[in-house]
Amino acid sequence: MAAKSGISEKIDLDRWLSHLQYIENRVKKLTLLAKLSQLLNSTLDPYEIRRMAMEAACQLIDAEVASLLLLDKRTKKLYFEIALGENEKTLKTLTLNLGEGIAGWVAKTGKPLLVNQPEKERRFLREIDRKTRFKTRNLLCVPVKAKRKVVGVLEVVNKKGETGFDEGDLSLLTSLSDQVAIALDNARLYQELEETFFQTAESLAEAIEKRDPYTGGHTRRVGEYSLAIARHLKLNRQEKKWLKIASALHDIGKIGIEDRILRKPERLSREEFDAIKLHSNMGAEILKHIRQLKEIIPGVKYHHEKVNGAGYPEGLRGEKIPLLARIVAVADTYDAMTTDRPYRPALSKEEAVRELKRCAGTQFDERVVRAFNQAYRRGEI
Repeated sequence: MAAKSGISEKIDLDRWLSHLQYIENRVKKLTLLAKLSQLLNSTLDPYEIRRMAMEAACQLIDAEVASLLLLDKRTKKLYFEIALGENEKTLKTLTLNLGEGIAGWVAKTGKPLLVNQPEKERRFLREIDRKTRFKTRNLLCVPVKAKRKVVGVLEVVNKKGETGFDEGDLSLLTSLSDQVAIALDNARLYQELEETFFQTAESLAEAIEKRDPYTGGHTRRVGEYSLAIARHLKLNRQEKKWLKIASALHDIGKIGIEDRILRKPERLSREEFDAIKLHSNMGAEILKHIRQLKEIIPGVKYHHEKVNGAGYPEGLRGEKIPLLARIVAVADTYDAMTTDRPYRPALSKEEAVRELKRCAGTQFDERVVRAFNQAYRRGEI
């Protein structure tokens, strides 16, 4: 009897220790979930949120790979927005109908699905494994809902170790999915506000252009050329956003220039040109009252500076000229050269490119001119 009692006590102790280990692991996972939730809400960049969500899913659930599929409202198809792992490029070429495969079923029903034996699951789409040459051992898929509507699905594949996914994993991934949905919705609202702001800036620039009959479309073209240059300078997303606004508003200071000067069809006198030169500082003065635009002010104020120090308003040299201004300077000058003016015909594109190259290192930043040339050769300008 004593022996049986000892065995029983040992079994109870083992169970207790196992349960304690489970609780400790669960607490760690919940703590990690809280940290990941904070991380997801630390940015309003939709791409960053999606990428971070997938990395968080793998870390939280101990999965090999993860995917985020979003629902196209127009086509009613799911597409792979983010897919961690070496098969991302292949997966991004695939789409799923609602109800097709496990992801399609989850998106259609709004219910999560845990599958530890995919070979026995009729909803499992073997075609994807075949195309990616990937072996799915198990998977967990949950819906991503915004305002109670399914906007996509979050999927983790192949639990690390010998065991499959369990209900605890399902609960954690569902909680993460809720956080992802909130972060994505916040980012969407921010994007809409941002786009409204861009459109307002462009409308303002166009209104200013109406005062000058010789520069129709100038602001739009400078914006396009500036962003084409930026792609070859490896500017980050935020820098490109600032550049987009700076290029749209680079001539906003002309609102303070008299019409008789701005509309003059002949070449300007020295005094008139000195008056025109004031528009750089005027633009900066106008924008300094908008706190959110402080990052674009250098691009507006210094886009007429030259790397040899012969520009205006301050005669800055080389890299002391902010990069946004150096980019807008090249885009602005190229458009001016290739546009007809009353006092001179436009140069051809080839002539204008040669002129930019000739002035690289004196008037323009050499690196920016090289980036311009790369964009031009690729047909982006």
